[in-house]
Amino acid sequence: MKKANLWTFVGIVGVLALVATPVFAGLPAGATQGEVTSSDAPVPARPFSGVKYVFYFIGDGMANVQVHTAEAYLKAENHYVSGADKVELLNMSKFPVQGMSSTYADNRFITGSAAAGTALACGKKTSIGTIAMDPDGTMPYTSVAELARAKGMKVGIVSSVSIDHATPGVFYAHQPSRKMYYEIGLDLANSGFEYFGGGGFIDPEGGTPTVWDELADNGYSVVYTREDLAAVTPGTKTVAINHTLAGGQSLYYELDRPEDHMSLAEFTAEGIRLLDNPDGFFMMVEGGKIDWACHANDARASIDDTLAFDAAIAEALEFYADHPQDTLIVVTADHECGGLTIGFAGTGYENAMEVLDDQAVSYEMFTGVIWPEYKDSHTGVTDIDDDFKALIQANFGMVFDEMTDFEKARLEDAFDKSMSGESTKLPEEDYLLYGYYEPITVSLTHILNQRAGIAWTSYSHTGVPVPVLAKGRSAYLFDGFYDNTDVAKKIAKAMKIKLDN
Repeated sequence: MKKANLWTFVGIVGVLALVATPVFAGLPAGATQGEVTSSDAPVPARPFSGVKYVFYFIGDGMANVQVHTAEAYLKAENHYVSGADKVELLNMSKFPVQGMSSTYADNRFITGSAAAGTALACGKKTSIGTIAMDPDGTMPYTSVAELARAKGMKVGIVSSVSIDHATPGVFYAHQPSRKMYYEIGLDLANSGFEYFGGGGFIDPEGGTPTVWDELADNGYSVVYTREDLAAVTPGTKTVAINHTLAGGQSLYYELDRPEDHMSLAEFTAEGIRLLDNPDGFFMMVEGGKIDWACHANDARASIDDTLAFDAAIAEALEFYADHPQDTLIVVTADHECGGLTIGFAGTGYENAMEVLDDQAVSYEMFTGVIWPEYKDSHTGVTDIDDDFKALIQANFGMVFDEMTDFEKARLEDAFDKSMSGESTKLPEEDYLLYGYYEPITVSLTHILNQRAGIAWTSYSHTGVPVPVLAKGRSAYLFDGFYDNTDVAKKIAKAMKIKLDN
């Protein structure tokens, strides 16, 4: 009887072992069961040498509210339909791991893109305006992108703003000031990274050699059109530029983008094509003009660029579908901008985001092209006329004669200041009303946004936490609440590289 019980016990243990083996077989060295059960990608039965393909998406100025505003806008027609979905989730919101990080800089609670970018790229705090160096600007920090290249991976950097701007710059440059565009451009040319795409250079000819000369000497091909980029063959080091000069060497806002200009998603897709190789790649993609739109308090421009950013994420997801065991996608932000909120005192609990459909152009296009044309052809006009009324109806969908007296008074004040450049208000009041922007433009976006039930508290960054979203191999690492410096450390851990700054 005792012998029978012993063999029964052995048999049960054997069955349990057979059942358990397929689940945990092939665990990589140093991995835990949590990695297997927390990731939505199966773990391959091979030694784990680090994630092979890494996508790092940074929405500049994009906190949860920017994402949720875009999602609410997509479902605006359902806001008053009982039982209907009130939002349409973006790709990033469907990621299985949803974390959050703090954003403060070394020397200020409300951070800037250089300091925040350095934290996200290098895992270290630094001072405002510093590019991948210590707070004193004396010691360089190494970025995860540089370590990826040292490991043998190919590296790509994509941005909707100039490619020498703060967020892209922290991945390849080391300068005490983000405004040293010429020096940052030279760092780019000497980085050895295989692919750069998006906006151009702010100061490529600020010295000798020029950035163009240095790029040529280091074997880079510079292309400017969709067709020329499509003709580039993998293995060619490439800088792809497709910008609007009016936008500070950036891409067009998605709201304004002409058909012959590439989207952020296209730059991402081309990067994947050029970087894909047996040794893997690291790609950082920045949605930089989300931040610019929020600085200007332009909700519709922010929404459209958030959607363009999410479309770029879709390109990574398509690649992930073919490489689920080897790919990690991380989406985060460097900070929030504008103090955006869904809710306005003048509309109470109501909103009407569908009115944003009537905005035809971004603040940048209105300020840089449309308003100057009107102003130049209406010299001496001191009161809002029929031409201006037609202008705001065509570009913002608002009928002046149907505005409230308060809205009309606000526009008339802004019109006078934009036409004359003079103001009867105190400088403090002017700034609170208009920030650094053209008074007539920001007044139009404010009135439209407030009608939609959207409000702003600032023309600058804010100090709220930002999302960190992850999908793929080692995604479980990004769960929870932590500091922005930890995002780079977690990526380094997933890649099995030593981030030792």
